[in-house]
Amino acid sequence: MTTFDDILEEAGKFGRCQKRIFALLCMVSMPWAGVYVGIVFQGFTPDHWCRVPALDEARRTCGWSPADGRRLTAPLVNVSGELQYSACLQYDVAWNASALTCDAEEAEPDATPTTTCQHGWEYDYEGRQSFVTEFDLVCSNAWLVDLYQSTLNVGFLIGSVAIGYLADRFGRKMSFLMSSLLNGIAGILVAVAPNYASLLVFRTLYGFGFCRPGLGSICLCFRLFSVTEIVGVEYRRTVGVIYQMFFSVGILILPLAAYYISDWRWLQVFITIPYIVFLVYYWFIPESPRWLLSQNQKAKAVEITEAMAKENHMTLSKNIETLTDDNADSTTASFMDLIRTPKMRKHTFILSYNWFTSAVVYQGLIMRLGILGGNVYLDFLIAGLLEFPAAFLILFTIERIGRRLPFASANFVAGAACFITAFIPESMFWFKTVVACIGRLGITMAFEMVVFVNTELYPTFVRNLGVSVCSTLCDIGGIVAPFLLYRLAVIWLELPLIIFGSLAFLAGGLVLMLPETRGVPLPDTIDDIEFPERLVSTLYETCDLIPVR
Repeated sequence: MTTFDDILEEAGKFGRCQKRIFALLCMVSMPWAGVYVGIVFQGFTPDHWCRVPALDEARRTCGWSPADGRRLTAPLVNVSGELQYSACLQYDVAWNASALTCDAEEAEPDATPTTTCQHGWEYDYEGRQSFVTEFDLVCSNAWLVDLYQSTLNVGFLIGSVAIGYLADRFGRKMSFLMSSLLNGIAGILVAVAPNYASLLVFRTLYGFGFCRPGLGSICLCFRLFSVTEIVGVEYRRTVGVIYQMFFSVGILILPLAAYYISDWRWLQVFITIPYIVFLVYYWFIPESPRWLLSQNQKAKAVEITEAMAKENHMTLSKNIETLTDDNADSTTASFMDLIRTPKMRKHTFILSYNWFTSAVVYQGLIMRLGILGGNVYLDFLIAGLLEFPAAFLILFTIERIGRRLPFASANFVAGAACFITAFIPESMFWFKTVVACIGRLGITMAFEMVVFVNTELYPTFVRNLGVSVCSTLCDIGGIVAPFLLYRLAVIWLELPLIIFGSLAFLAGGLVLMLPETRGVPLPDTIDDIEFPERLVSTLYETCDLIPVR
């Protein structure tokens, strides 16, 4: 019987056809950046203070600046050890505009009781608008901004199961198109949401259309269809890393778009339009031959494979009519297989924790750019550029050094950078920025490495389940990250960095407890995990070598 891998040898492991499909799917990765971290611009919280309508006429008459008005209405409070005008309190004064003089210093209240903002807020945002300024999500309502980002990850959590099921039930191509359609509809609904409650509902639906980003793709369909199912084994890791680089291109495009699109609703439309365009992929991307074989649709699988070979200018010489599903496995996997034996249990715990840490630290460091008070567009652009060296470092090290040491080192670098950044004074701005960027580089590398390390540490029959279960912690990390960042930053701006550094250091230490997988065959059974020396012995026997002890 002829397997699809046998046919792929002749049809081309990464020929013109696969490159075309890969290039098309890479385009899907770019707008994903706006979905995942667009909150930095769409949910930007500008400097704000209590609005006092009675002072509006006086400000116009006297020509007072916003700073003059704020000094009159807001008391000084201690913020991270510094006295600043309060953003959430105002003097409890019955302002009478007709009795005010134009001398702002003379009008300033003295030792007056304070109260919370009674008439909303004023924002120093230079004519721009985020959903924070539109719905007044500040002060006691600031946690609702965290909830906005968390609902997206709740959608990821639910959608990863649903889209995965659809991919297996209706095919990779159809589930990809259904996902794109849902993304387009939900994205537009987010842009036209009339109130905050509907915004949360539509945002959750938006996340539902995507699979978890930590799987190294915008959608599970990409991982199954492009990377795993039509590309030769030796190309899979490379195209996976390159695919992530297109996400980084999206990271670079996002601040440029946000700079020129001042309204968060129109920015949402800009992010969403590509997913409507992706529906034309129906005519340019074939169904996965492997999936067709698993559904006993051999004739269609043969037709598509022959078309691939033709586009690659290759000729099929083997009897393609005897093509069989080489991924079929009669063994049913269960969650207990992941925790029943000691080493499987250890792998599951360590990998799950690394998925969680990668999501928390990666999202946290990106969203932190929105609360630092600098030029968020430039800071975001610089941070995005650092994603490219991370990809090149992975490609350079994993086959020369291995997986474990670069993986652990990336976490250690991220953790150390977070700790150091937290204690660098603001006066050393550029040094602080450089160290923070090194941390971003480290966690980006760790996030990308956990994807394929996870697949190498589980046996064949439980591999997909293992990746799905462990990467679920990525979604949970995404739900937790906004609350860790924004709520802790209220106490002390650098406190989230201490938490991120601690998480990353522990992740790096745990990675050192994992076995090295470079040059080791993928395990087929749980015994290959529990007794790895047998797997190595089999490798030596296969290669007619005598191991040196």
